[in-house]
Amino acid sequence: MTLWPRSLFGRLALLLLLVTLISQATAIFLFRQDRAALLSRQFGDTKIVQLKALRAGLANADPKSTAAALARFGDAYQARIVPDEERRFIAGPPQNRLLVELLERLKAELGPETDLRIQPRLQLLWIKLQAGDHAYWAGFQLPPRPGEDAPGRALEWSLIALAVLLASAYFFARYLARPLRQLNDAVANVGDGRLPPPLPETGPSEIASLNRGFNQMLANLRQAEDDRALLLAGVSHDLRTPLARLRLGIEVGAQDASTHEGMISDIAEMDKIIGQFLEFARDNREAPLEMRELNDIVATAIERYQKAGNDVRFSRGELPPLPLRSTAMSRLVANLIDNALRYGAPPVEVVTRADTRSAVLEVSDRGAGIAADQVERLKRPFTRGEPARTGSAGAGLGLAIVERIARLHGATFALLPREGGGTCARVSFAVRKAPTDS
Repeated sequence: MTLWPRSLFGRLALLLLLVTLISQATAIFLFRQDRAALLSRQFGDTKIVQLKALRAGLANADPKSTAAALARFGDAYQARIVPDEERRFIAGPPQNRLLVELLERLKAELGPETDLRIQPRLQLLWIKLQAGDHAYWAGFQLPPRPGEDAPGRALEWSLIALAVLLASAYFFARYLARPLRQLNDAVANVGDGRLPPPLPETGPSEIASLNRGFNQMLANLRQAEDDRALLLAGVSHDLRTPLARLRLGIEVGAQDASTHEGMISDIAEMDKIIGQFLEFARDNREAPLEMRELNDIVATAIERYQKAGNDVRFSRGELPPLPLRSTAMSRLVANLIDNALRYGAPPVEVVTRADTRSAVLEVSDRGAGIAADQVERLKRPFTRGEPARTGSAGAGLGLAIVERIARLHGATFALLPREGGGTCARVSFAVRKAPTDS
């Protein structure tokens, strides 16, 4: 068993408790030291004034009535005054730092012949002073030690201040640990398969940043769950129509060539839809990044379309090598060209160019264009354009796949209206500025 707390709250509370106790003890120690020095200074000032007056009185006293004068002065100054030649007491030199300093002050004020002795048993302070031609010892009662007469009110206030500081430390530690407890509960919910509500992005900057990252993770998990549900729903929805046509053709036993071609077309359509589903569900993050020429990937993809008789043109710009996943990037280019051929109008123009900050890939067509309020909707999975515009079937995953691959490469994907009619699909890759020789 260990006394060191395991929880962050316990450790914060213990740390604040120790700091509070140390600071309070230090304050009390310094207060006692300052108080002792102040009392010693005050005692010394008082005794110097008294001794100066006593020395003057003794110097002017009538030698014939010395005993009476000493008794009178002793009553007046609350001291025992003994001539040096009649000294019978045994006392030692001062050992306390404050009394040593007092002796130095007395010698400076009353003369170098001044001396000081301590009689601990009787708690008497004996001071030797020269009055005229005679030397005398004046015995004063030692003041009580500062620690022995410490006022109870100061102790009470110290305890009250300590209690307030400890209570403040406790609630402050709970305040700091509360966001972490909330995060711990939220993580436990995620581990149990439940998605908790977003955490507040307030408080200290470190906690706010941590909660912001956790909320982003929750949003990604929710998006993945929504995509999975859409994927399952889309499979059944998009395959139902061609399957129904195939079933009808088989049931009627049609033998004509047009029906057979329709069935082959339905099978090809289902194969394409399933391919899109698989591509959307595939995580390309595991593929390594390689420094590749984007122009080479684009040129290879365009060559296939040109051999198939499609009007696809390529304007090749100067691009620096980019960190790319080749297979995913080939799919991005193919999806953009397929989308332009299916929903737009030829010619399809592919342009690459670069500036100081980015490398840009643009695929443009001369179709009817896309309304500005429809751009973000078309980037979502299983979303198609208006039937009157498209006139083509599909799973509605092409642009969603492009968006995902672009984000995977740290790029941005935008659908823009093209001057003169049509749509321009633009993918912009961030380019690191190469170091130059000075």
